[in-house]
Amino acid sequence: MVCKVTTSTIIGLNSYKTDVEVDLVNSLPSVSIVGLPDTAVNEARERVRSAIKNSTFSFPQKKVVINLAPADIRKEGTNYDLPISIGILIEDGVIEEEKIADSAFLGELSLDGSLRGINGVLSHVLGLKKSGIEKVFVPEINAKEASLCEGITVYGAKTLADVVNHFIETPLTPTKTDIEYYLSNGIDKEYLYDFKDVKGQQKAKKALEIAAAGGHNMLMTGTPGSGKTLMAKCFASILPPLELSEALELTKIYSISGLLSSDNPLMTERPFRAVHHTASANGIIGGGNSPKPGEITLAHRGVLFLDEIVEFPRNVLEVLRQPLEDGEVVISRAKHSVKYPADFMLLAAMNPCPCGFLGDKEKQCTCTEFQVHRYRSKLSGPLLDRIDIQIDVPRLTTEELLNTKETAETSAQIRERVIRARKTQKERYKNENILTNSQLTSKLVKKYCKLDESST
Repeated sequence: MVCKVTTSTIIGLNSYKTDVEVDLVNSLPSVSIVGLPDTAVNEARERVRSAIKNSTFSFPQKKVVINLAPADIRKEGTNYDLPISIGILIEDGVIEEEKIADSAFLGELSLDGSLRGINGVLSHVLGLKKSGIEKVFVPEINAKEASLCEGITVYGAKTLADVVNHFIETPLTPTKTDIEYYLSNGIDKEYLYDFKDVKGQQKAKKALEIAAAGGHNMLMTGTPGSGKTLMAKCFASILPPLELSEALELTKIYSISGLLSSDNPLMTERPFRAVHHTASANGIIGGGNSPKPGEITLAHRGVLFLDEIVEFPRNVLEVLRQPLEDGEVVISRAKHSVKYPADFMLLAAMNPCPCGFLGDKEKQCTCTEFQVHRYRSKLSGPLLDRIDIQIDVPRLTTEELLNTKETAETSAQIRERVIRARKTQKERYKNENILTNSQLTSKLVKKYCKLDESST
């Protein structure tokens, strides 16, 4: 008799219910996995065999046929190890199939039967909940992340034996996570870079504050040493805290990418992604044979910082145009298309010319007009059109550099104003399905940005 064990498959950022069907056939002992498995899933045969034997259970001396349904979807990853093992043990009479009717299983097995963590657990659990699953069994290291999904009971297990014993004699204790605890920790975080350490540059600081408040893209142009990179690093310290929905969305992205800390299962601060100019177009936009999120998706709800933006290849910069406009990116492959969110703020810095001193009051520029034109031409008009704020950042004077009496505003003070501005925008646009001024369409600009006679 064939038994079915529930697990899930991730496509993009979403997961879909998958059935692991197991059947024992009177034939020479072997394990066969069908249903479009990748190499990692095929290798589960050896992991599962050793894990079951080393967990004091016997492995059936028959042919084991495993089907991953639906069979037309590519199965990737190691989260199928646990459900395959459970299915084999049900067929061997160790567990009664009726006891797992409302449960799903996720986890990679070690040869000794212990459970290893997997990526994308939150996405898996959210998808299983939508499919009507009531209980889910995951590796203990993933339990806190999985329990961020409310309305489903999460059990964290250290070993395969723990999961089996749950259905026989020793039930596991459900895992619960205090979401508010992690969110509050993100609010009080201390930042390494603070605007109080930036001398002068009041105009640039004000522009950065406006960019943070309205979610605007920004380009800083200035001579070397004027403080562009330092202010960009300080920018993360004035961003508003995440809403719960934003935190869960980011947690899904970072979990699937394998970048989520097991100690902190919830993303509690807006991402700040600083990308080197050697990054490829696929690295920025995402993709590959099996599409994965790129830097613009990892910067979702946060900042993508491109230092020395004109040093990036032009084709890499041009792929940013559509995501900056739409707030998402669609990666199309022959078999399927994947949509990733990419609602980020682009923060960029550049020198005014190759030598860096065009327009400088103290040092003369040595570049020709042709060199300056070629240098700046990497930034196309359509890309610049999507950058709302473009400012010059001049060299600081000697008096400003040596001034130790003037006390600059702290990032905390600036952040308070940014948070107030965000709350105002949230209330203003509550019926428009947008959050910030940068998301205003032409129609909404006419509605909310009416000019009086003197302003006109």
